[in-house]
Amino acid sequence: MPPVQPMLAKSVKGIPDPAKFEGGLSFEPKWDGFRAIVFRDGDEVEITSRNTKPLTRYFPEVVAAIKEQLPERCVLDGELFVASTSGRPRLEFETLQERIHPAASRINLLAEQTPASFVAFDALALGNDDLTPMPFGERRARLEAALTDLPALDELTGRVHLTRTTTDPAVAEEWFHQFEGAGLDGVVAKPLGAAYQQNARTMLKIKHARTADVVLAGYRLHKTSTPERPLLGSMLLGLYDGGKLQHVGVAASFTEARRAELMDELRPLETDIKDHPWGEWQEWAIANPDRVPGTQSRWSAGKDLSFTPLRPERVLEVGYEHMEGRRFRHTAQFKRWRPDRDPESCGYEQLEEPVSYDLTRVLDVVPDGSPGQEA
Repeated sequence: MPPVQPMLAKSVKGIPDPAKFEGGLSFEPKWDGFRAIVFRDGDEVEITSRNTKPLTRYFPEVVAAIKEQLPERCVLDGELFVASTSGRPRLEFETLQERIHPAASRINLLAEQTPASFVAFDALALGNDDLTPMPFGERRARLEAALTDLPALDELTGRVHLTRTTTDPAVAEEWFHQFEGAGLDGVVAKPLGAAYQQNARTMLKIKHARTADVVLAGYRLHKTSTPERPLLGSMLLGLYDGGKLQHVGVAASFTEARRAELMDELRPLETDIKDHPWGEWQEWAIANPDRVPGTQSRWSAGKDLSFTPLRPERVLEVGYEHMEGRRFRHTAQFKRWRPDRDPESCGYEQLEEPVSYDLTRVLDVVPDGSPGQEA
């Protein structure tokens, strides 16, 4: 079968009104994992990423679950995720990233230590039937029927799950606020009458938006920067914790003209790395377990991650969606300078902390049941 590109979503603010869409809307949790298309034809299983790259070899436990739990012939759209196994379960994106490893021995070890799962939310083909021309409402019904014989879901990890859905915007609003505490990052709305369109932004996504005051600690040059016309690529951001400036993420979306202006504006703040709060990291960091600036990881191999340190004297306000551990999960958006803020006053305590929520409740994992659907 030729490569399949997943259907995409465009961002909107707030839960949309189903009445404005022909056929209404179906809402579901927005998973924070690796988007994946699963192909099964008997004993042959293939898992591909959003950009059609193969993921199969990295997740042998998911392949085994697919063979045990999915129909003999099918193509499903969904998400790979890893959940924490200690305390109240929640999604762990950084742990999922670590599953992409070149060594087979390491892959097998991680499959046992941090097993992943696959949550299905659309069906592209079942048996010999191509479902992509069908409206989503019909595809969802076929998907539910195909997964009615799933084994009892008394476990969270190393399994196949079916995502929950609702047509009630009030329930979707509750999910939007509650499920973030389990590591999910919003809600997706799908027009019930829409066919499956590869690589088209047919769906709608509603994500959390917040702001924080952070310290500017350095910058990296843009890939198009030249000695004659230096251009800022990204700002390195920090927050204070116990008197130490911690790397919390980057802000990177600027026009070319603004990139040039920022270089002129920030040059007076440049300093020697030895005099910088992050200077000690440069001395010992070889790998990148804590994602500190200037170091390499499997995800950045071959990229120049060196940065120009700046005296941590300037504060800026950024927009962000949610945190992953101690960092912004995605690139932050520059809002404005905050000359009224003292850098040392910018700490983690200002960040909104979602109320913890059990991931098993998102999936309705119960000893005798299957994933639930709310009408």
